[in-house]
Amino acid sequence: MRVIVVGAGMGGLAAATDLARQGCEVTVLEAAASPGGKMRHVEVAGRGVDAGPTVFTMRWIFEGLFADAGQRLTDHLTIAASDLLARHAWRTGGRLDLFADIERSAEAIAAFASPADAQGYRDFCARSATIHDTLVGPFIASERPSMLDLVRRVGDLRALWRTMPMRTLHSALGVHFRDVRLRQLFARYATYVGSSPFLAPATLMLVAHVEQDGVWQVKGGMRAVALALHGLAEGQGAGFRFNARVERVLIEGGRAAGVRLAGGEELRADAVVFNGDVSALPALGARGEATPRAKRSLSAITWCVNAPTSGFDLAHHNVFFAEDYAAEFDAVFKRRRVAEAPTVYICAQDRGAVGEAPAPGAPERLLVLVNAPPDGDVARFDASAEEARAFALLRACGLEVEREGMVATTPEGFHAVFPATGGALYGRANHGMAGSFARLGARGPLPGLYLAGGSVHPGPGIPMAAMSGRLAAARLLEDRAGRPRPVQGLGLQARAR
Repeated sequence: MRVIVVGAGMGGLAAATDLARQGCEVTVLEAAASPGGKMRHVEVAGRGVDAGPTVFTMRWIFEGLFADAGQRLTDHLTIAASDLLARHAWRTGGRLDLFADIERSAEAIAAFASPADAQGYRDFCARSATIHDTLVGPFIASERPSMLDLVRRVGDLRALWRTMPMRTLHSALGVHFRDVRLRQLFARYATYVGSSPFLAPATLMLVAHVEQDGVWQVKGGMRAVALALHGLAEGQGAGFRFNARVERVLIEGGRAAGVRLAGGEELRADAVVFNGDVSALPALGARGEATPRAKRSLSAITWCVNAPTSGFDLAHHNVFFAEDYAAEFDAVFKRRRVAEAPTVYICAQDRGAVGEAPAPGAPERLLVLVNAPPDGDVARFDASAEEARAFALLRACGLEVEREGMVATTPEGFHAVFPATGGALYGRANHGMAGSFARLGARGPLPGLYLAGGSVHPGPGIPMAAMSGRLAAARLLEDRAGRPRPVQGLGLQARAR
């Protein structure tokens, strides 16, 4: 069976690996010059900076992918667990480190806020573990369910209710934390899926357990993950063509029958796996609907930096907060602008478990990011003005960054690289109780077309996108074999090990 995979992001690479391993003739078409999708690499002053996702979690998904191909993840990647998950600072004062060890974090929270908040943190961790364990098999590692399907899969309505789908993440955090800064810190988990914590469900507490289960750093950065999966897929027999932009999905007899490239070349196939944002499907002639602008997830303004820093001891992951978190999301999702005082995330890529802190005065590689509205198709953003505000907040928190030679990307830039998105980096925002069910699943809007990537179930993030690719491959193979049964529990054996 001939299969074309459109896009060499995490979902496309995972799908290509599984399909080639099962004997399919797989060709991966990627518009960029290298694999990775949103895991871009930008050169700044002669050094490559990871310019996309920076957090590697849910290692078991990748271990399962490699193991099914007869390989070991650790033979292809050098990874190390992070003891320090992230360093946090506030403009009004205060710094807090969170650790992989719950008790160590609780002690830090007791000193930072209060013993009551430390106990609240322990209770929060227990609840996040319960939510995670309830949903990991029936939802994350399984084909997209309806609400009723999920009830059937979980088999315990009370357990499902304890995931708190009716409450927002921010409101649920008030049960556990008195200190507003802690509610702000843990509410940030909603942004991991491009959403507002004031609109996203409390179910996203499960992110806390995902991090405690392991945040890993990769030697060579996140680009190394993309290269490893590219090599794995090639080793199974998948072929790759880069700088190959698809402009049309060919349809014959009501089915996807191949693709047309931008130069006019047509490639025929028995099935097509689309690893791109689902909003691009209508422009490719593949039916479907673009995500409405009001329902798009967050975009960002980023700065890739290779410069000296001083005044603040950076960890690998760092978050700098202003005072009014609600105002930030009101600005982005309602007023459609970057907040006057945005939260600033920094990945210091030369620090941590697989790096060495740079010598004083030596340049280091940073990815600096602030949230922005996903309006890159209808609005322009002044990167210079936003840079001044973002770096002023860093300075107020004690961090000085020399800013010569930075490379900025705005929502317009992300929209250009990821067409039809407006720069939205996570597909559809996960807002409201039904938000988790609004994403499309592995089956596309016409027969023979399958979907993978962060805009489809189970959602955005490196491991989730990889899982979507595995689900798409499994669904394609089941359909081809005439056994249209639900795909459930994919890769959980590796997690159990």
